[in-house]
Amino acid sequence: MTQEDFIKTAVQILDKKKAEDIRVIGIGDLTIIADYFIIADGTSSTHTKTLADELEFQLKEQLGREPRQIQGRNGGGWIVLDYGDIVVHIFYKETRDFYNLERLWSDGHEVDINQYLE
Repeated sequence: MTQEDFIKTAVQILDKKKAEDIRVIGIGDLTIIADYFIIADGTSSTHTKTLADELEFQLKEQLGREPRQIQGRNGGGWIVLDYGDIVVHIFYKETRDFYNLERLWSDGHEVDINQYLE
């Protein structure tokens, strides 16, 4: 399984569960933290938790990948699923606007996800 397979599958899972403003940023040339960030919004804290739960479940079922670590599940404002080379950030919209990861990592390259959406 390639990183592209992982990204495609994760984006499709998030899209099917009605995540908003899904973005993928390549950061591998900038840091050793990860190669890619996947960022998405939920419309409520319940929705963010549902997105994280579904993503974790489906990635394990479809690709056999489990997160190394999950942070923020109890709060629901910002949930991080760390898959090592790819880190998924699921935000409640206001929290995403506040932290603005897209601006912080603007030197990264944005991946066109339209090819993955049906």
